[in-house]
Amino acid sequence: MSQLELLFHKKFPDISELAAQATDAHAFRAGVTALVSRFPTSQAKETILSLLAGEGRTIHEMSRDEDITFDAFQRLYRMLRHECLPEDGTALYLDLYSQFSMLYGALVPPISRHRLRILVARWPSGLDPHVMEIRRENKERMIHLLIQRVETHPSRRFCFAESMAYAEKYVRVSQWWNDFRFHLAMALKTPKEIQLFLGKTLSPETMYVLNRARKKGMPFFATPYYLSLLDTSGTVYDDASIRSYLLYSPDLVESFGHIRAWEREDVVEAGRPNAAGWLVPDGRNIHRRYPDVAILIPDTMGRACGGLCASCQRMYDFQSRRLNFEFMQLLPKESWPRKLHRLMRYFEEDTQLRDILITGGDALMSQNKTLKSILDAVLQMARRKHLANAARKDGDKYAELQRVRLGSRLPVYLPMRVDAELVEVLRDFREKASVVGVRQFIVQTHFQTPLEVTPEAREAVRKLHSAGWIVDNQLVYNVAASRRGHTVKLRQVLNSIGVIGYYTFSVKGFDENHAVFAPNARSVQERREEKCYGLVPEEDTDNLAASLMSGADAVQVLRNYMRAKNLTFLATDRNVLNLPAIGKSMTFTLAGFMPDGRRVLLFDYDKTRPHSPVIERLDTVYIAENKSIASYLCQLAAMGEDPEDYASVWGCTSSVTEPRFSLFCYPRFPFKTTNLISNLQVDMRCSPGHLECESGHLVR
Repeated sequence: MSQLELLFHKKFPDISELAAQATDAHAFRAGVTALVSRFPTSQAKETILSLLAGEGRTIHEMSRDEDITFDAFQRLYRMLRHECLPEDGTALYLDLYSQFSMLYGALVPPISRHRLRILVARWPSGLDPHVMEIRRENKERMIHLLIQRVETHPSRRFCFAESMAYAEKYVRVSQWWNDFRFHLAMALKTPKEIQLFLGKTLSPETMYVLNRARKKGMPFFATPYYLSLLDTSGTVYDDASIRSYLLYSPDLVESFGHIRAWEREDVVEAGRPNAAGWLVPDGRNIHRRYPDVAILIPDTMGRACGGLCASCQRMYDFQSRRLNFEFMQLLPKESWPRKLHRLMRYFEEDTQLRDILITGGDALMSQNKTLKSILDAVLQMARRKHLANAARKDGDKYAELQRVRLGSRLPVYLPMRVDAELVEVLRDFREKASVVGVRQFIVQTHFQTPLEVTPEAREAVRKLHSAGWIVDNQLVYNVAASRRGHTVKLRQVLNSIGVIGYYTFSVKGFDENHAVFAPNARSVQERREEKCYGLVPEEDTDNLAASLMSGADAVQVLRNYMRAKNLTFLATDRNVLNLPAIGKSMTFTLAGFMPDGRRVLLFDYDKTRPHSPVIERLDTVYIAENKSIASYLCQLAAMGEDPEDYASVWGCTSSVTEPRFSLFCYPRFPFKTTNLISNLQVDMRCSPGHLECESGHLVR
């Protein structure tokens, strides 16, 4: 703190003089406002004046549901007068110092393209020979452990005959390795088992955290295949991105039992609208925040996953025991077909829904037969909706089903799940659904790091493409994934196997995710300084999207386009944060600071897509991040990064949400749909010419 104080006095003597002469913090703020106003127009000037204007204001922070009063300049005034408050840390003053430095002309240039190339090249992929060699060794070691596991815990499907020799058992387990059911059956569910399969390489500190997690009832589920992706020697490649998904942090363990639902619309009471105003038939099966899309979570094995991600957005549901890894409890109930019919009726009778995302859990955890029954129900619903529209006048027609998505991380966790039977189920559905107007068939997966792109994963993606489905990717932008060049390399490797980016999500900022949270400023920096080198020219987006939707070989389509445009990757993903109740957005301005330097951002909703009319009555959305920029840079330094490579992050104080890539925009209907919005109940009255709620419907 003393060094910071000296820096302020040396670099900004006029501000120090204002603090010395001012009779109180209010006078100091007035003096600083007058001083800053005399500077030429710049982003730094706008940011500081906005912060000064907000000083003393009390706002309601939405994620934690608490009031916050901005007092950063009062604290700066006290610091410059040697009167720091006991709770003050340096992070707040480092951010303020950076803002004033930029005001006074000390602008940090963006990272050079040459430096970025160097940083991208350091990240290996799962297709690199030296990485594959480590994994062959891991597999060899694990096969011997799996033989012992089958001997002590045999199942009806996976067991040895009494007469089998060890060599025969080795051959049998080597064959079973390619069966996803074997990995699910042999999944490790305790810290002790995970430690054993990782060659007892986890540190005592890590084991202490994991054992505490187990005592608190936190689930563990890691398949041998996924564990084999780690470098247990810690010397060949950096696997922190995988470990941050596999291993719990102390923050998460400490918070478990007190985790709240970040997305408020996921909290549903029978007969009442959710936070976005939507009435849904069952809070367990349908989640909704937008007019045109809803999530379907079946009462099947699809409620489970092939592994548990440490930063899972549904950790709240694991905490309340609504989700688990007891697979027998998740098998379809006898009443499920009847419930599925009722859920499809919801889609059929809704005036605006045109997009179903089947997820969970994980859509591909459902058995092929079960998944086929779900897709058949979707097909019949789409057909009935299509036929019913024939009797409706133009302008009264309902939106028809145009897009079906399957949300699954199994191409990463268990790529062997994509078998010939699944491919046939998907191909058959695509052929039949295309006849009734469905035009987009997408498997939405989640590769977190290029290290997860293995030969097995590449083959799984190839099979999905052979069924005529597009594969896109959602990345969670946590600390490990946010390191310079990492996301560029991930895009490059995914594009090489025909996968395109969809979203790059900021981690939601509750305390349980403190260890993995990367500030939104870093996401904005990545977009401006790294992703910019893969932008698709606007005039090309429609043709490229059409080529991908045509069923042509996605690998060849992407390769030909990138070669023609001299690009090494395609930046088709959008960097966003999932906001409570109002959707995904990266439109924000820096509004203020918490005393410990965490930024408070004022968000606006994404203006490029339709939202629930609840938007019109929402107050401004303030989100307090759970980590300061200074803390984030210290964390990167501890991981071996050079903070100088990230120096321009301080200047990322505002952002506007990117436009969507054409492929992710809904096709135009060949008819005019109704303005009636069904299944909506918002307690609001608008002026004439706007929207008015009547009896659960909204009429334009």
